[in-house]
Amino acid sequence: MKNVPFKGVIAYPITPFDENDKVDINLYKVLLEKLIVTGAHGVAPLGSAGVMPYLSDAEKEEITEATIKQVDGRIPVLVGVSNLTTAKTIEHAIFAEKAGAAAVMIIPMSYWKLTDEEIIQHYDAVASKISIPIMAYNNPATGGVDMSPTLLKKLLEIPNVTMIKESTGDVQRMHYLKKELGDEVSFYNGSNPLALAAFAAGATGWCTTAPNLIPKLNVDLYNAIENNDLEEAQKIFYKQVNLLKFMVNKGLPRVIKAGLEIQGKYAGYLRSPLKALSDSETEELKMILKNIE
Repeated sequence: MKNVPFKGVIAYPITPFDENDKVDINLYKVLLEKLIVTGAHGVAPLGSAGVMPYLSDAEKEEITEATIKQVDGRIPVLVGVSNLTTAKTIEHAIFAEKAGAAAVMIIPMSYWKLTDEEIIQHYDAVASKISIPIMAYNNPATGGVDMSPTLLKKLLEIPNVTMIKESTGDVQRMHYLKKELGDEVSFYNGSNPLALAAFAAGATGWCTTAPNLIPKLNVDLYNAIENNDLEEAQKIFYKQVNLLKFMVNKGLPRVIKAGLEIQGKYAGYLRSPLKALSDSETEELKMILKNIE
């Protein structure tokens, strides 16, 4: 298998802001440290949960450096470097590599609908400028582009592209990748409600923001799969599935902020236009978390 630095539960930290709409780096480090010490096998700043598209270039660099400094080599760091243009994506990828990232994650963000050839050239151009691995991230709900299994297979021909993150919610795509590429492919689940099904399909890992709220259950699910204990894995998954669905339905940053505050932890502010959960949504989340305990 090609260079694959991640396996297991890859946790996504949120990016908290202060009352003046500035990134709260000190709070970010506190929230990040919790992910590290509660068992995450890797962390991935600047993803959907980290509201990467809402951040300036300087803020992205600040988050990248703070993450790698705080982690201090304890677990690998996967940095999101996606941008609308290839030039900016390359710029952020180079910065992440120099800062010490183990790998970068790229989703093809688009205003105009991109062709397969344009997407391949985009990844190839970034790969030619860095030496660390790339995770190709497919999430049409947020990126506006749906990369077919055939296209993903082609991307894996680029030497640096060694990992695929699938977030369409279609587990059949994962089965296709596993069937077509066998042990040569490392794919990761990004659709929280499919956590169990994805592991059953052979996923190498699970990219999720859920460890901000329920780290033990997330790691326990992975360990049960590693131990080939399907019955135990099912029990663990069913305990958390309602929360996983709620997170997807209501939005990752909103739910994690509210959930942390329900658990008695300060989580800062959201950046506009994102707003906090409504009172009724917060009450629903309280019940979900209570039933998990």
